[in-house]
This record gives sequence, structure tokens and C-alpha cells, in this order.
Amino acid sequence: MPDPSPAAMDFLLTRRSRPAKTLEAPYPDQATLETLLTAAARTPDHGALVPWRFIVLGKGALERMAALAETRGTALDLSERDLGKGVSQFADSGCAIAVIGSPKDSAKVPQIEQTLSVGAACYGLLSAALASGWGANWLTGWPSHDAEFCREGLSLGEGEYVAAFVHIGTETAAPPERPRPELSDIVTFLP
Repeated sequence: MPDPSPAAMDFLLTRRSRPAKTLEAPYPDQATLETLLTAAARTPDHGALVPWRFIVLGKGALERMAALAETRGTALDLSERDLGKGVSQFADSGCAIAVIGSPKDSAKVPQIEQTLSVGAACYGLLSAALASGWGANWLTGWPSHDAEFCREGLSLGEGEYVAAFVHIGTETAAPPERPRPELSDIVTFLP
């Protein structure tokens, strides 16, 4: 058995996302982002297909995404609340990374395994940011599910999708702990 890492286990047992609206400057620089992305890229990946990629969104890109969300949300006739949420997740952010699902054709690796790998990359990025002392939050929302928004704003190719917008910054307020599931409700031990 390898040597245990109590600090890593403590982190996993206490990990808590930080609301994106509470994240402010300073934001991670490019070198820091490259380290976080390197950690995220070490996700489980059956067949080494790399069915995900990352798009780093700086302030200028986020402002363009906010304007596009305003345009698309209006065209979709969304409620004021939904429109506002879609716009603010970009307008109020200074650093976000779009995790893009980019499935590959494979006779050996089913799409579901590739999708799970994409989710693991999202969690790896979120955890790497939090473990490095940053505040971070994984968001999606209607913009991530609107094909035209994704095509125009992120130049997604055929079959690609947004799995997450991971917002990263300096946390200004720690949220209260939220209820977690009871293991007895979600775990079955089979002898």
C-alpha cells in the first residue's frame, strides 16, 4: 500500500465549492492556470482518448460571453430571472474555464465512459483550484445548453458540449456547510 496522504484526505472530506458571485480579484495568472489545468488533465481516461478540452476565459472573453448571453436569452424569450443569471455568471466573473466535452469515435470506449471522464476533468479542475487556495465554482446554466450560444461564443465543433464553466478567483465569503447525504442512504455493502 502506498503511503497515505492525510492532508489530501482531509481536503477531500472538507472540500466545499465557493459561490461564483463571491469570487473577486486577484485571479490566477497564466502559470497558475497551467498548473491547475495540468492537474485536471490527469483525470481517468479509458483508452487515452482525451474526450475533453479547456477554454480559458479572461475578462474580455467573459464580457463578450455576457453580451452574447443577453442577446441569446432575449431571442429565447427567457424570464428576466433566467436571463439575468445567464448574463451575470459571465459579467460578474474575472476568470473562468469552460470544460468542453469532445467525444471521440471509439469501438472500445463507449460514449458514457467518455462523458464520465469529462465530468472527472471538471471535478479535477475544481478540486485543484480549491486545493491551491483559490475559491472555485462549477456552473452550467442555460447558456451551456444553448447550441447557438456555444457555437458562437466558444466555437464548439459538431458533437462537442459544455460540461462546466469553472469560475476561479479569490473568495470573499465562505459559504455555510450544506447537508451531505447519509452513507446509509446511498451505500450498499455486498459481502
